[in-house]
Amino acid sequence: MEKALRVYGEVLRLVRRLPKDTRPYYAKYLRENFVNYREVDANDSNALDELFHRAYNHSIWVLNKYSVDQSAADKLRDICYG
Repeated sequence: MEKALRVYGEVLRLVRRLPKDTRPYYAKYLRENFVNYREVDANDSNALDELFHRAYNHSIWVLNKYSVDQSAADKLRDICYG
């Protein structure tokens, strides 16, 4: 649970780097996705790892879409893959 909260917080920080008019959409999208997956078994490390990797990959995609340097996601990568 702690790792999921760290991922959530870090992705929220990345949302702040997006253009101002897009932030509400991505913040809402992020929250909805975390709420949708709250039922994932905390003991199923494979499922959690897959979700964390997906969160990182999607974050990179969005950063690239808005020409934000993807190195901004280095901390998120460390959390998700570390």
